[in-house]
Amino acid sequence: MFPTKAKLLQRLPNLGRTLRCSPVSGKTPYSRLVLGIETSCDDTGAAVLDETGEILGESLHSQTEVHLKTGGIIPPVAQQLHREHIGRVVQEALDRSNVDPSQLSAVATTVKPGLALSLGIGLEFSQRLVKQHNKPFIPIHHMEAHALTVRMLQPVAFPFLVLLVSGGHSLLAVARGVDDFLLLGQSLDIAAGDALDKVARRLSLIKHPQCSTLSGGQAIELLAKDGDRTKFLLTTPMGKTNDCCFSFSGLHHQVTLMIKKKEAEEGIEEGTLLSCVNDIAAATQHTVATHLAKRTHRAILFCKANNLLPSSNPTLVVSGGVASNQYIRKALSIITDKEEVSLLCPPAKFCTDNGVMIAWNGVERLREGKGILPPNVDVCFEPKAPLGVDMIAEVRASGIKLPSIKIRIPN
Repeated sequence: MFPTKAKLLQRLPNLGRTLRCSPVSGKTPYSRLVLGIETSCDDTGAAVLDETGEILGESLHSQTEVHLKTGGIIPPVAQQLHREHIGRVVQEALDRSNVDPSQLSAVATTVKPGLALSLGIGLEFSQRLVKQHNKPFIPIHHMEAHALTVRMLQPVAFPFLVLLVSGGHSLLAVARGVDDFLLLGQSLDIAAGDALDKVARRLSLIKHPQCSTLSGGQAIELLAKDGDRTKFLLTTPMGKTNDCCFSFSGLHHQVTLMIKKKEAEEGIEEGTLLSCVNDIAAATQHTVATHLAKRTHRAILFCKANNLLPSSNPTLVVSGGVASNQYIRKALSIITDKEEVSLLCPPAKFCTDNGVMIAWNGVERLREGKGILPPNVDVCFEPKAPLGVDMIAEVRASGIKLPSIKIRIPN
């Protein structure tokens, strides 16, 4: 289980904790410190961690408010906002940790996957920094960082199954080591978070008094609590395919047609809030949760059949922004309880994009001496980058059929 609340709070900066420093030099007593920088999408994050995983200082600039007004992330806008704030965010993380760049053991930065224009800002800034201070550079795979974040909070041993769900990614993989993953399934079109965001935009939830400052996924989750999912019947995506891949474009299309029909029935124009938004939100959320749960169930059965997880206390880690959704967590717990698998979800703070997870991935790599580059090596960012060894064909060939399980979750 996770550490106690008191222990977890000790890992967070600026909560009354004073950093231990040398009275002479002001330097921290830790032997190795890693600065992590994250700019893969629309959040500019930075954090400094020591080699035990203690967060010495962090900073985050969110672009959510800007992109809510524009109806979605516009890459050039995200790029400009990263450019305007990255210097301040990194300096705040260093100042809050009482660490000078000369004390760093390495700089870890997201270089793949993500929005090209956003990745470029973080990489360019980091390469200038490591060259200026002659520090090693550790390029980070964004999804690898999400997968390993839980190990910062508690000692989760390899191998374990991981479900990563966010606005840009949906995938299932077996984590066998810091840089050793087996990919069991991935999104074939849009990601789970993207589907929820698109439905929220089509419902114009930004105009809802309870949702004006929330992301699309957060708005769906909030309204679904007071909705009746049975009022609208949606088809679970890819119900007859025996693999672990995800598809949410069909669901998005179904909901779009349903919204158009209800607008016609209520005699309102697009952009006006429907009277049944809560019910649509509930039906959409339930269908997304069911699809994720069924795919994850097949992944667990595949891992058991092929001895990819420990026979004693196998673990499923769920991370990424969508992992913050409590309804989805409950749906997954129904599956893990049945299969006697431990379900671990980092706190919501660590599920979304942040500099902490990047710094932690850097710590893990620094410990094992993997992927550490000298400061003068040119590195390219990769907007599209697979995670690990592709096992999707093997999963499909296994033809695993799922037992019938009803995902029933009270609001």
